[in-house]
Amino acid sequence: MERRVELFSVDDVTIEYSVIGKGEPIFVFHGGHSNCNEEFGYKGLVENGYSIITPSRAGYGKTSEAIGESLTAACEYYAKLVDHLRIEQVHILAISAGGPTGIRFASLFPERVKSLTLESAVSKEWLTPKDLEYKAAHIIFRPSVEGFTWKMLSFFSNSFSKVMFNMMSSQFSSLSKEDIKQRIGDNDIAEFKKMNNRQRSGSGFLIDIKQTKELTGQDLRSIACPVLILHSKNDGFIPLKHPYHAHKNIPHSELSVLDSWGHLIWIGKLAFERDEKLTTFLESHKLEDSFFYET
Repeated sequence: MERRVELFSVDDVTIEYSVIGKGEPIFVFHGGHSNCNEEFGYKGLVENGYSIITPSRAGYGKTSEAIGESLTAACEYYAKLVDHLRIEQVHILAISAGGPTGIRFASLFPERVKSLTLESAVSKEWLTPKDLEYKAAHIIFRPSVEGFTWKMLSFFSNSFSKVMFNMMSSQFSSLSKEDIKQRIGDNDIAEFKKMNNRQRSGSGFLIDIKQTKELTGQDLRSIACPVLILHSKNDGFIPLKHPYHAHKNIPHSELSVLDSWGHLIWIGKLAFERDEKLTTFLESHKLEDSFFYET
């Protein structure tokens, strides 16, 4: 896939973003430790005639940490990027720790959002100081250390791909290692290795943890567009209480609980189920031709 990476500057801050493909625009709020180079689940969307616009969220990549002062502030800057690209309306795809951003954006700018899809997404307060993951994140993913953390993860993933996947898979799945093995192929392990090579935390992941506290039930209840919620029943990273909470509170939502191997629903032998459900949903909520975006 050919990817164009650009920088958009406004009000003394910068947003890094990428564009892939041509057609109806999908605006992606990537997950934690990611950036505008994200690619999980993109191939099928591009092949089905969609353009994918991915800003590096606040504190990730070359995007200014300052826009992450609050969820609302960040979303206002993402709206300025949409304006800059001269796009009237977009599909929103919010992934994992990018869920709160997608929810707040759809709540704040209903006229700009044709549909919202939440994939393995956080929908309320997530990690708290009492959680071991919270404490660990503030040690190994703090800005002064995260570069070394990912350098080491990348090194071991490149050198011992299967071993590293087996070690890390339990973070993403509630299944036993034997059950995971039955649902994962060699190509999926290669994609997992690529993920560890492209990921960085910057200051973004700690911003993500802080911002989940800002979500309210009103954010969810005020969403006016159709919403698809995709989540694996075997997700070991974002508990099932998140998709159920979103479905309960978002008026026009459809919940699809997948039997995929875990949090990373874009890889594994059942990844096609995610692709089919998302494509069908988008096809049923098409934009007008005048809203199409071409690179």
